[in-house]
Amino acid sequence: MPNKVIAIDGPSASGKSTVARKVGARLGYKYVDSGALYRGLAWKAVELGCNISDAADVIAAMKRMVVKFFVENEAIRYRINGYEPREEIRAEKVNESVSVVAAIPEVRAQVTQWLQEMIRFGNLVMEGRDIGSVVFPNATAKFYLDASPEERARRRHAELKPEGAPSDVGRVMVSLTNRDQRDSGRKTAPLKLADDAQVVDTTGLTIDQVVNEIVRRIG
Repeated sequence: MPNKVIAIDGPSASGKSTVARKVGARLGYKYVDSGALYRGLAWKAVELGCNISDAADVIAAMKRMVVKFFVENEAIRYRINGYEPREEIRAEKVNESVSVVAAIPEVRAQVTQWLQEMIRFGNLVMEGRDIGSVVFPNATAKFYLDASPEERARRRHAELKPEGAPSDVGRVMVSLTNRDQRDSGRKTAPLKLADDAQVVDTTGLTIDQVVNEIVRRIG
C-alpha cells in the first residue's frame, strides 16, 4: 500500500465522523466519510424518481451517474453529474432510503472500488461501517468506536432536535437500533468488528479525549 489508511468503523452516533475528521487534521491525512457517498447515491436515486425497493432500478440509475472526486479542506468530496450535494444528503427522504440503497451488493461493490481508489489522494483517515473489514482489510490501523445505546441516542437526538425532531430520546434509540440491525444483518459487507480492530468505547468521553487516545495508539 503506497499510502497509509486509518480505518474508523462503528455504528451510527458513535462519534466516527467528528473523531475521524479531527484525527485526520492531527496527522495531516485526508478525511473520507464513506457514508456520505452512500447518501449521495441514495439522494440522486430519489431525485431521479427511482423505486428504491427495486434494486435493478437503483443499479441502472447508478450506472448513469458520473461521479468525480476532489479534495477540499483536507477532505475528499464528490460531485454527481457535475453537482455537489451537501445538505440534501441529510434530508429525511434520504435517511429513509440510504440503508436500502447501501444494502444492494452492486452498490457496495461500486462504492468500495471508489473508496479504494481514493488512496491516490494520499494518506487517509476513512470512517464507515466496513472500512477495516472490507474496504481496506490491510489498513495501517483499525479502530471500532462504540458507545452505549443510551449515549448514542442522546447524541443523535441532540443533533436532530434543532431540526424539529421529537423530544423523546427513546424513539431515537429505537431508530438507531433498527438501523444497527439492518446494517449488521445485511448479506453484503455487514457492520461488524474486524478481528484486528482496536475498540474504543466513547461513552462518557469527549471528542478530544477519543482523538487523543486514537493518536496515542497509532503512535
